[in-house]
Amino acid sequence: MSSRSSMEAALAVSSGDPSGIGPDIAIAAWMLREHMRLPAFFLLADTKLIASRAVKLGVNIQLEIATPENAATIFGEALPIVPLKHRQSDQPGVPLAENAAGTIEAIEEAVALTLAGRARAVVTCPIAKKPLYEAGFKFPGHTEFLAHLAGEHLGYEVTPVMMLAGPLLRAVPVTIHIALNKVPAVLDTVTILTVCRITALALKHQFGIANPRLAIAGLNPHAGEGGSMGMEDELIVRPAVETLRAEGIDARGPLPADTMFHAAARATYDAAICMYHDQALIPAKTLGFDDSVNVTLGLPFVRTSPDHGTAFDIAGSGRAKPDSLIAALRLADELAPNRTPGT
Repeated sequence: MSSRSSMEAALAVSSGDPSGIGPDIAIAAWMLREHMRLPAFFLLADTKLIASRAVKLGVNIQLEIATPENAATIFGEALPIVPLKHRQSDQPGVPLAENAAGTIEAIEEAVALTLAGRARAVVTCPIAKKPLYEAGFKFPGHTEFLAHLAGEHLGYEVTPVMMLAGPLLRAVPVTIHIALNKVPAVLDTVTILTVCRITALALKHQFGIANPRLAIAGLNPHAGEGGSMGMEDELIVRPAVETLRAEGIDARGPLPADTMFHAAARATYDAAICMYHDQALIPAKTLGFDDSVNVTLGLPFVRTSPDHGTAFDIAGSGRAKPDSLIAALRLADELAPNRTPGT
């Protein structure tokens, strides 16, 4: 049986792009539920697709249609499925626009159920943007869509902050899904301040760190070396650090990014604030590819996700490892009782 009480709400897991490894890792995680002492979860999915994928994987698994309320009770004996209205085609490795409606529905339902208190937190399996775009999806990715759904619920716009959290590093990119050549134009002091404040608040109230320490990377090589390699660090990043320190937040920077991620440096901070996507995600995934978790801060609910993509090339093969999903489930379970004030 699950290590969790059957009276406690389960985690809501969206199945992601069904042509990817989302169904594979959800099945694999459930099969390891006792060995890994996993919190109870239910899968928002097309039940027939999950049954079909289990056959492809050569797995003998018990599936049961569930409600969010009885999922925890079912979890020990069967994988609880809260079924989608939209049917999906089980074609591993072949992303299809026709599956997009179900992928989106699963995310929307996971959020709605969590906001209603019928699920403890949202855990999302990986999506692929291209088939979603082909179906008319208008958001850059998961993070932005989740922020939109949260804003609809709250009645005002929220600012999502992406964190890659692993056992050796928590890394936060200030800019996310934009081209590298657009970063200098988009980056400003106000944005850096917003991301750092949200991160510090989450570290304190969700992660339980009383006095969070932030290490803030420079944009340019050697953090600009006093302006000789670009003025952004002096004119944009440094003023943000000074403001944070004046507010009582333990922030240091701008720091040269190439010396921020070795073991001795990591021991001096609780989160690394990076200026662009790969500056944060390359060290995070290098240090913890199988056990890092994508966490969205700044939302009125807890959301975690594996730190990898859809892996279309191995979907349905049985080679997908559930380690990052297992880490995402555990972190969601750990963070769910806590809420950042004001969200």
